[in-house]
Amino acid sequence: MPTEKAPKKIVLAYSGGLDTSVILPWLKDRYPGVKLVAFAAELGQGDELQGIEKKAYESGADEVVVKDLRKEFAEEYCFPMLRAHAVYESDYLLGTSIARPLIAKHQVLVAKQTKADAVGHGATGKGNDQVRFELTARALNPKLRIISPWKDPKFIEDGLTDRETAIDYAKRHGIPVEQTRKKIYSRDRNLWHISHEGAEIEHPDQEPNWKNCLVMSVPVEKAPAKAEYVELEFKAGNPVAVNGKKLPGHDLIALLNNVGGQHAVGQTVLVENRLVGMKSRGVYETPGGTILYEAHKALEQLCLERDLFHEKIRLATRYAELTYNGQWFHPLREALQAFVDEASRVVTGTVTVKLYKGRAMAVKADGPQSLYDEQLASFAMDGYDITAARGFIDLYGLPMQVRGMRQKPRL
Repeated sequence: MPTEKAPKKIVLAYSGGLDTSVILPWLKDRYPGVKLVAFAAELGQGDELQGIEKKAYESGADEVVVKDLRKEFAEEYCFPMLRAHAVYESDYLLGTSIARPLIAKHQVLVAKQTKADAVGHGATGKGNDQVRFELTARALNPKLRIISPWKDPKFIEDGLTDRETAIDYAKRHGIPVEQTRKKIYSRDRNLWHISHEGAEIEHPDQEPNWKNCLVMSVPVEKAPAKAEYVELEFKAGNPVAVNGKKLPGHDLIALLNNVGGQHAVGQTVLVENRLVGMKSRGVYETPGGTILYEAHKALEQLCLERDLFHEKIRLATRYAELTYNGQWFHPLREALQAFVDEASRVVTGTVTVKLYKGRAMAVKADGPQSLYDEQLASFAMDGYDITAARGFIDLYGLPMQVRGMRQKPRL
């Protein structure tokens, strides 16, 4: 069997974190003469990209490309997902899942621009991210070779078996990383959220160490004793303003992250089912996203007709699975998006959300296309034909009545 040709140029999805920092010099050893392009996406991860170009070059990169994708991330990825109201396994607002297809899309574009024949990533063979990166590359440019060091037997042969050995490898090669054997959390941060894994979080019988863990929000015990209210304006399912101030998507989310984080909003501890089969436990902080989801839900409750609303809720679960499983560019997700966007045309109005001690609660909502009729909803019978209700129940309950007569249900 012929030996597979070595890649000539690889575009590595580079975060500057432990995994990708180690991978750069390792790829140089693995493929002598290969050219490496470190691609970093600015998605609102705070100061994590500070000095990233210098670090990438020092770690072995031949070229470095940094793109500010915050606006695209907010308005073309987070907001479509918000309109779908997608939540994975009841709790996860998909912060990492929704970022990966955007990174991978631009990684493919950078490969085209730099005439690279391969793309690479630092996701492990146990995680979901490997699927998200690789499915996106396959969908957008099937000709690109995919380099995944954590699935390369030589990576293991070189002693890189876990995060602890990666830290040791980084030290031997003079690569600066924040992680230590005592500070071992694996984090992924962007505009929408931050996730935390590792250390005590991996043990479901232990409570996370909130003092060491939380980054975007305060522990609930330190949240103010006074509630704060924020008013959000939506147009066709998209948030457009906070407290009357119009903002681009990335600035709007950043503002809500700040105010929500102060009130400990959006903290979740979740044992989730990974696509590859095992369960994993993580801590997620999604302060701004949690406020937006709460407000969006309240407005949909007002504006969507019953059967449409119920069907949308049902399909949101499938949309969330597709997003979680790396199938953002799948035709089913795109078709579901068309349904979601059609349904969202009437989701316009304002919602007031109360923030208090870790809770975001929509307390007021109104919209020009609200279907709520105060007179119909009240106990007053004026204008409502009560005799129609009698006949409705007779017909609606007829199948159950016949069964009761003929099959004698158990009591």
